[in-house]
Amino acid sequence: MKPVTGSILVSVVVPTYLRPQLLARCLNALVRQQFPRDTYEILVCDDAASITTRQQVEALRERCSGKPEIRYLAVEDSRGPAGARNVGWRSAKGAIIAFTDDDTIPDEDWLEHGVSALSPTVAAVVGDTDMPMPDPPSDYERDACGLTRAEFITANCFVRRSALQAVGGFDTRYTMAWREDSDLHFALLDRGFRVERCPPARVLHPVRPNRFAAGLGMQKKVMFDMLLRKKYPLLYRNRIQAHLPWFYLGVTVALLLAAVLVIMGYEFAALCAAGVWIVLTTFFFVKRLQGTHKCARNVMDLAITSAFIPLLSIYWRLVGLARFRRIGS
Repeated sequence: MKPVTGSILVSVVVPTYLRPQLLARCLNALVRQQFPRDTYEILVCDDAASITTRQQVEALRERCSGKPEIRYLAVEDSRGPAGARNVGWRSAKGAIIAFTDDDTIPDEDWLEHGVSALSPTVAAVVGDTDMPMPDPPSDYERDACGLTRAEFITANCFVRRSALQAVGGFDTRYTMAWREDSDLHFALLDRGFRVERCPPARVLHPVRPNRFAAGLGMQKKVMFDMLLRKKYPLLYRNRIQAHLPWFYLGVTVALLLAAVLVIMGYEFAALCAAGVWIVLTTFFFVKRLQGTHKCARNVMDLAITSAFIPLLSIYWRLVGLARFRRIGS
């Protein structure tokens, strides 16, 4: 597909939330694309509606003299990357919507490869995402690297505007950066649209520094697995390949049983149940520690989070089942 000079063919949608340095890095890569500058635009969708981010975008627009066109869009009616991306593509001028995130660095030929891969029969393409890892990585870094193996990610994809209109865009019930891209993927497949891969369309996605025990807060994301499973049960089972959390359930049951037995006065039985919990938790800790960095911070992080992740995962799974039990697709 060749762009017509002077007309916007591609709209690049970048959701952001109070990350000016990362945003600047991403936008600098986008304005340097090897693509006709008057045929694409960049839409920065600010989920914080921050005056600082607005000023940052306006300053870049002035430096670029309007080529490519850069627009700032405040997100006010919804929160989360799904809602921000909806604001972006619905305001776009292009027939092709290119999605990436504010913490990526697209290659200079990213747009060229992505647009070229959208043949007339293809509704969406997904590029490759590179995430360099230290050797050895921390458990958090190893987990984050799973993004590079995802089948469809909005950090690097191109979707026809007509296809987005047909499926209604992103489901704004995904208020965290988790499974909203899989939901769009499944919506496209469910409507019979063709989705292909385009490995040459590459973005670099450096791993951001993590807070201590960040794995605890990340368990809330499991809630949105329940939404995705409720909407697309067959696609979820065949493509996510998520298994029932039998191990997490066993750890949680052992801990809760120990607490109940203590309350009931069965001290020996409670001690046995607590022993089972300790053995399972130690096994989980050792398994996560294998192949990761053995620095004191990482070991302490794993020791603490291994004790709580199973319980939190089961809790948020139950919350998701309850919250999304009566929805349609």
